[in-house]
This record gives sequence, C-alpha cells and structure tokens, in this order.
Amino acid sequence: MPVSTPDTQLDALCINTIRTLVMDAVQRADSGHPGAAMAMAPVAYTLFERFLHFAPADPSWPNRDRFVLSNGHGSMLSYSLLHLSGYDLPIEELQNFRQMHSKTPGHPEYGYTPGVETTTGPLGQGLSNAVGMALAEKILAAQFNKPKHQVVDHYTYTFLGDGCLMEGISHETCSLAGTLGLGKLIAFYDDNGISIDGEVDGWFTDDTPGRFLAYGWQVITEVNGHSPSEVKAAIEAARHETGKPTLICCKTIIGKGAPNKQGSESCHGAPLGGDEVAATRVALGWDHAPFEIPADIYAAWNAREQGAAREQAWEQSMTAYAEAYPDAARELRRRLAGDLPADFSEQAAAYIARCQEEGESIASRKASQNSLNAYGPLLPELLGGSADLAGSNLTLWSGSHGVSADDASGNYIYYGVREFGMAAIMNGIALHGGFINYGATFLIFMEYARNAVRMAALMKQQSIFVFTHDSIGLGEDGPTHQPVEQLTALRSTPNMQTWRPCDAVESAVAWKSAIERRDGPSSLVFSRQGLPHQQRAGQQVADIARGAYVLRDCAGTPDAILIATGSEVHLATAAAEQLASAGRQVRVVSMPCAEIFELQDATYREAVLPSDVLARVAVEALHADYWHKYVGLDGRVVGMTSFGESAPAGDLMRHFGFTVDNVVAVVEEVLL
Repeated sequence: MPVSTPDTQLDALCINTIRTLVMDAVQRADSGHPGAAMAMAPVAYTLFERFLHFAPADPSWPNRDRFVLSNGHGSMLSYSLLHLSGYDLPIEELQNFRQMHSKTPGHPEYGYTPGVETTTGPLGQGLSNAVGMALAEKILAAQFNKPKHQVVDHYTYTFLGDGCLMEGISHETCSLAGTLGLGKLIAFYDDNGISIDGEVDGWFTDDTPGRFLAYGWQVITEVNGHSPSEVKAAIEAARHETGKPTLICCKTIIGKGAPNKQGSESCHGAPLGGDEVAATRVALGWDHAPFEIPADIYAAWNAREQGAAREQAWEQSMTAYAEAYPDAARELRRRLAGDLPADFSEQAAAYIARCQEEGESIASRKASQNSLNAYGPLLPELLGGSADLAGSNLTLWSGSHGVSADDASGNYIYYGVREFGMAAIMNGIALHGGFINYGATFLIFMEYARNAVRMAALMKQQSIFVFTHDSIGLGEDGPTHQPVEQLTALRSTPNMQTWRPCDAVESAVAWKSAIERRDGPSSLVFSRQGLPHQQRAGQQVADIARGAYVLRDCAGTPDAILIATGSEVHLATAAAEQLASAGRQVRVVSMPCAEIFELQDATYREAVLPSDVLARVAVEALHADYWHKYVGLDGRVVGMTSFGESAPAGDLMRHFGFTVDNVVAVVEEVLL
C-alpha cells in the first residue's frame, strides 16, 4: 500500500472507493446510515493504510491491532474496509447489506463478519469494549513481556460520534481508562455536529476536549478529518504518548461528497436517494458502476501479503521468546487459545466434594469467595473486579492483586461505582482473549449494567457476572436495594446461564460451570444472609451441574413437588418435612440453574419433574411470574408480586409469606 506523499490522487481514489461502496450498499438495501461512514472515510483509510497491524487471512491473530466502530450505525464503513483490505468478505456480501443471513448486518455483529471485533450499535458500548481490549492488552503485556521480548504489543483504535459521548457509559469507562493509563488506546471523535434529530447545538454543547483532559487523556483537537496528512500526524502524536489514552478530535462534514445532502441530518439515517447518488458520483469524479472497483484500487488496498508478513514476524518473536522463557511461552499460548489447565476439572470436582463433606452453613457470597480461593490458584488467567463493593460482594480472594496504571501485572480491577461501564469493559476483555474475567455488584444494580449484560449474551462471550444481596433477604436497605424482577430479566435473556445456589456446594458448582463455559456468559447470584448446608448423596452432588435435581425425595409418586432456589431451598425442605409428618409425599427439587436444566435430555427432565404430577409449588423470594412455566396452571408460586420494604430480613420473610407454615398451606391448597 502507498506510504509516500499524503493526499495523493491514489489517496483520493481509495477514499472515494469507500464512499461509493457505502452509498451504493445503503441505496440498494434502501436502509442504513451513509453519513458518518462517508465523512470518516479519510480517517479510516489513513488508519488502515499506514498504521493498523492486522492479518486479513487470519482475523484472530492474537497480536493484531483492534479496530472498533463504536458508532456502529456506520457499519458500511467497516464492511468496505474489510472487503478492500482482503478479508473473506466478497463484494456480494456488501451487495446484500442488511439482508437475511448476510455477513453484513445493519450494525456490526461479532461472529458474523471476519474482522469485526465486537458488536456495536448501542452507542457508547463499542468505545467501552475498546477500553476493555486496551486494558486486557496492558495487563497481558505486564504479565508476559520480558526484556527484549515484547510479544504482547498492539493498539486498540476506536471511532465514535456525538451519540457515544452523550451516553453516560462513555464517562464511566473513559474516566477509568485515563486513571489506568491506557496509552495504547486511541479514539477518533467524529465531530460533525449532527445527530438524527439535527444539529447537536441544541442538546450537546459539552467541552469535549476539556472533559477528556480532565479524565487524564491526551487530546488532539481541530484535526481536519478529510485530510489524510493531518490525520496521519495526529495518529503519530497519539502513538508517541505511551502513558495516556488519546482522543483525536476530527472535524468532519457528515455525508462528505454528497453535494446536496452533506452537512445535514438528511444523510444520517437514510439512503441518499437515486438522484443524490448520481450527483455524488459526478461530484467525486467516480465513473464506475455500483460495486465496481478498478483492479489498481483493489491492489492498493489489499493487505493480505503485508498481514501475513506481520504474523510471520510475530511467530518468529514467539519462537525466540519460547527459547528464552519456555514456561511463560506455553502459558501464554494456552491462555490465548482459551484452554483451561489440564487438571482444573479434576481439582474443582475434588473441591466440590470437600464442600459437601465439610457441610458449612454460610452465606453463598462467602461460599463464592471460598470457591475463588480454591479455584484462583489454579487459574492464572482469572481476572476479577467489583463496582466498589469488593468487601460486600466478597470478590477479593487471597491471591488478588490490584491493577494500576504503574503496575498492570495484577489480577483484580477496582472498577469504582461504574456498573454499566464495568460490564462493557468485561466484554472487551473477554473479546480480547487471554483471561477469564468476572465483575461484581449487587443484584439490584444489574439494572445499571443491563444492556452490557445483554451484549455479552448476544456475542456469546465468557463474562462472569457476580450478583450478591440477591433478594428481599438483604433487609434494612429497603426496596431500592432489594431485587425483585432482576432474575426474571436475566433468565429471559437468550444464552445467559443464571445460577442461584442454595449453599456452599451449589456455589462451588456454579463457579466451576461458569469457568468451564466457553460459549456465553454466566450470572452467579449469591445471598447476603447465611444459608444452611444441604445433605446430599454422591449422585445428587453430580446432578447439581445439570441445573436441577431431586434434593429430597419421597416414597413412590409424589403427591406434590416443591421447586426452590437459593435461600428458599431450606424453606422448601423444612416444609416438605412438615408435610411428610402429616402423611403427604412431597419431593423437593433444587433448581440452581434453569437454563442448564432445559438443556438436559427429556428423560432426565421427566425424572426430576414428572409430567403427571401437577401439584407443584415454586418458592423464591423474587418475582413470581417466571415460575409458572414449571408449576403450570394448576400450581402455585410463593414469590414476590410487589416491591419490598425496609425491615430486618426475618421480618420481611414473614411479612411476604416466606415461612414454613405458609408454604405448607399453599401446598395443601394445591392438593385440594
């Protein structure tokens, strides 16, 4: 690719190739956002041509630079860049922009398109994912790089617009990025003054450079985003600053090149229209048919040979690293591949067995910490954190060491009061690779993090969300802090596995399951209050991993089945004992993870919940409605249908009907 005089005729042709691909694809789809993509084409061209290290033939090359389009509505910019650079994204896919099963969906979707690093669309989250990627690079480099062996060494670049900066998450994550000194994070602000509703002066007049300076960023202002030479100089200055992230403020004209619509909201979220497309071709001097690209332009853009050379050079550096530090090299390869230590499963199973033998009655949040102390020494890749609640979430374990700007070699991130930002950064860390990361807050504050939690599930990323203080049982903090409907939201999220364990044994199984899961996130929901240990035989312990199992059985066919989770399991077993003394045959099913139970074969599910037993009662101190899928029209739910109150936990449980006598009465009602 050309690296000589900037702003050459070839530069202009390459940039206009992007612009025409963008407008033609949006026009053919009759749907999309051409404006930002056309405006940022010179910035994107300069970044990809002169700076970005990537390997189109191997999009997952570990030491590649990451590029994140946070303003994901401009997706055709990414698709044009990837196609032209030589990724496996043929022109036919661009022609099928926004169509069913194409590799070019309306917003960039991780896993659909080679070279797309993360799903973007919810504004601000791509930027926050980029913070997570840059943080992962810094931590991994601190843990593995040695003198003369910089085997982890890459940048994270992100494009963002006014919308990303208006979203509150941008404050959360950019503030932390400055605090942690993420010097290899470079953000390009597309400052075009336009959003969907028009000129932003009516609702966005922030001093953005001042804001980022206050975060501890380097800020480069007033860059002409349509000048490759100015953009190049700005990137060089950004890369020269190693101790701070950099914001490059690019002044652009939205829809640049469209003579009648550029500079206005009319080109933000709609096709240009046939007449304007034709006029743009004339204005750009582009005399080629839609999706027709001259061979010399393809040749100038194609980066496959260059990428292969970069990848080969890195492999050579890894070979030298392995000769000097063989153990570290093997460990780095293992972690980048996402493989667990060979003996993890066996050691974790042994710990679970010990938990059953010891029979501790403790809060499940404490059981969670005990599990971390057991599993943490086995997993150098474990990277934890909490949103300013480490002492309450109990997410610090004996081997935890904080990550800081000056020492990034640790394994614990103090996220501060940034629940949403924490979850989005976690997703970026997961996407980067090399870690198994978890982050914690109170279950009620899942609401702040909700959209990023959803994105983890959408992208099938191994983010482990730890949620403590899991019900009205947290007591005196009152209804603002007492979760009611949050578990329903988590359980209704596709590809989320939500665990609510009833004791230390189930807590250990929950952690093992989350650590071993590679195809999506897990939510681990733990109690504030102490929980009694449950007696189990060996097969029952093994069946915990199947999501639900028979904890207490009866002779013959049950008269009724009690289903419970978490802190209410002991309530269900006590009620079953009382019912048994009255001659009732009652089975108790503990269901710590309904999603995993649903994955079991029909034979097992029928064995646990026989379909001919219609007298069923679910017990959970959270919202009742979810449980009707298991108790049916003939069953009942002892659950919450209102918000809580401020009172001691015991008083709350009695007030809302979470007592043995009430559960017994409800079962008797079902049996009438």
